[in-house]
Amino acid sequence: MESDDSLRERLIDVGVDLVTTTGSESLGLREIARRAGVSHGAPRRYFPTLHSLLSAIARRGFEDLGARFSGAVADTASPRAQLQAAARVYVGYALECRGMFELMFRHDLLDSEKQASDGPRLRESTLPLFEHFVALVAQCRTEQDTAKAGGPGTDAPPLAVTAAALWANLHGVAQLWTWGSLQLTLGTEPPDDAPRGDRLDRLVAAVLDAHLGPVAS
Repeated sequence: MESDDSLRERLIDVGVDLVTTTGSESLGLREIARRAGVSHGAPRRYFPTLHSLLSAIARRGFEDLGARFSGAVADTASPRAQLQAAARVYVGYALECRGMFELMFRHDLLDSEKQASDGPRLRESTLPLFEHFVALVAQCRTEQDTAKAGGPGTDAPPLAVTAAALWANLHGVAQLWTWGSLQLTLGTEPPDDAPRGDRLDRLVAAVLDAHLGPVAS
């Protein structure tokens, strides 16, 4: 007989597969239960609402993205190179895993007040992601300040503000590229066959230059 923990994880696994293959619009308690081979009411033993199940599925997305970050920066030396690698991963993940990325940042799921009080909040799942960007921005700024003859700069925005602006900019690049808006304005073809080409990498590099300054030659 399948344990409660095993069935709970299987329901999440099915939801992850469903959102990955068909998008977030297809997610529902009945469909997930059907694909998991259990009764329609079975998921409610572990997830009292669809909202709570979707939040658990979305947390898997944050775990996956975090693991991709770790892999991307593992063999990267400088903080700026690490940040660029993480930024590429972020945009690449948004384009590769559109359904999951959309689910991860749904406002109704990120609203902690709507989640069960005895479970982890989805909003808190975004904190490691943001803290990762803050830490890399801090390292980049320290590296830049060290290279300056006049010592540390005092006119830069707070680290959290710079990291938040950088994150928002990358999120916007990913969303506008998904919609095809950036390709239209830049005169490139739609990204269906090769969404992470040189043009997209240059956009990511431009985002970093805008918020951190160009790399010193």
